[in-house]
Amino acid sequence: MNNKNHWSLYEVFVRSKQGLSHRHVGSLRAPDEEVALQNARDVYTRRNEGISIWVVKSELITSSQPDEKAEFFEPALDKVYRHPTFYNIPAGIEHM
Repeated sequence: MNNKNHWSLYEVFVRSKQGLSHRHVGSLRAPDEEVALQNARDVYTRRNEGISIWVVKSELITSSQPDEKAEFFEPALDKVYRHPTFYNIPAGIEHM
């Protein structure tokens, strides 16, 4: 929604230096993206510590849940090519 009675929740990400990844630094509420970006600058950066800010509406972020850990992060047993046992190690190779 975008009316004066409802402010959306935004997640704020800041990149501190060139070459580094953006890092989640917090959340804030704002009536629109422009105000969210300005508020993020005011709240989450100080004295030239950041070079880039992202603000993303929380409702637009899709994420896994902790109870889905096995589904997302454990090795897939149906993809044998990802397991080292699928490959023949040449003779003379001690560590791989």
